[in-house]
Amino acid sequence: MSHKAMEELRRDAEAIFRASLEAVDPYEAVRRFLRVDGERLVVKGDANEEFAVAPGPGGRVIVVGGGKATAPMARAVEELLGDRIAAGLINVKYGFAEPLDRIETVEAAHPMPDRNGVAGTRRILNLLEGAGENDVVISLISGGGSALLPQPAPGLALEDKQAVTKALLECGASIDEINAVRKHISASKGGQMARAAYPATVVNFMLSDVVGDKMDVIASGPFAPDSATFAAAAAILNQYALTDLPPALLRRLEDGVAGKIADTPKEGDRVFERVHNVLVGSNMLALENAAAAAREQGYTVLILSSMVEGETREIALMHTAIAREILQSGLPVPAPACILTGGETTVTIRGTGKGGRNQEFCLAAAIDLAGMPARVAVLSGGTDGNDGPTDAAGGIVDPATLARAAAAGADAHASLAENDAYHLLQATGDLLVTGPTRTNVMDVRIVLVG
Repeated sequence: MSHKAMEELRRDAEAIFRASLEAVDPYEAVRRFLRVDGERLVVKGDANEEFAVAPGPGGRVIVVGGGKATAPMARAVEELLGDRIAAGLINVKYGFAEPLDRIETVEAAHPMPDRNGVAGTRRILNLLEGAGENDVVISLISGGGSALLPQPAPGLALEDKQAVTKALLECGASIDEINAVRKHISASKGGQMARAAYPATVVNFMLSDVVGDKMDVIASGPFAPDSATFAAAAAILNQYALTDLPPALLRRLEDGVAGKIADTPKEGDRVFERVHNVLVGSNMLALENAAAAAREQGYTVLILSSMVEGETREIALMHTAIAREILQSGLPVPAPACILTGGETTVTIRGTGKGGRNQEFCLAAAIDLAGMPARVAVLSGGTDGNDGPTDAAGGIVDPATLARAAAAGADAHASLAENDAYHLLQATGDLLVTGPTRTNVMDVRIVLVG
């Protein structure tokens, strides 16, 4: 049997990744789930069943939202509703804005919130608090929304939120854990936007960037019942021994645990009676489109999971082990094979280098691929096009990556120890650079065996 050349494998991997992005284009996602029928807004809900909402007498349509993919979602809503939109404001990451006519855009920082984000969120909350029972609020939430919709709880400052976010990111906490804490030091997360909007009707369109598509975790669930509690948030800080944090923040959590502060709204709270949470895009949708593209290229495809979590380096070794098994036994699928996974891994930062979880995944994979036949390519990429604080989405590596690194005078093991995957992959020509994709449904990982 003839095998694909390495150059072809690498081209195929990138084409499969780009196909995954097409399925979760945020503009098209909103167009698939929202249409206009006279005065009614018709929404596709659970199991593709439609429901309709409409403003009452004198009622308005108000558009709010936040996230990396929110601008194209807003563009779709503007094209559908036009001048029916009475007011609108969204927060997006710097560089992710698009021209809009009826909806104002505030650009703010991600993943560390900044003052622009706070100012924009305060104005969004003002819009929601001014909404009445005859108004319809359309909310557009996507990955990154948690950092882009920051409103410190009373008594806290932005710097307090920045400090705890930085500490949680660096200790390797999961996105669920980070958001559980964020919700309890915020005035906008964990259902608190639903509380502000009540009694207006809310249709909350979400592009999921969280494992399992849990609605209370996507952007920290501004319109979803919160399953986390003050006690859970405090336990997370204890678990990671995060005690060197602002006193006001620790005091708020202590007061919350003691019942001195009302917790976030839970399932069954009346503020959710008129809220419709609608998932318009997910990691699994991206993987399914990637699978279709891989089949067209002649690969036998297996989607393992859209819910992969854990330490990046360990997850990378699991993927290379599967490649080794395919080479040796033809299991779990025979070559030419394409193994797909999604989800979001974590990096425990020990060094001072530059990179992100996808680049670190690729560097760890490259070390394990060295010595394998030239029939394996591994890609890991963030669907938002931004991996960590870099201009790369991730990387594409193969069994010759380490040789290219050595030829360039780079030490792969030392780079991994310093969390410096970016510079090594840059030296080997293995960075995956897409530019901002305007979407975000976590990461896509591709293992090709030719």
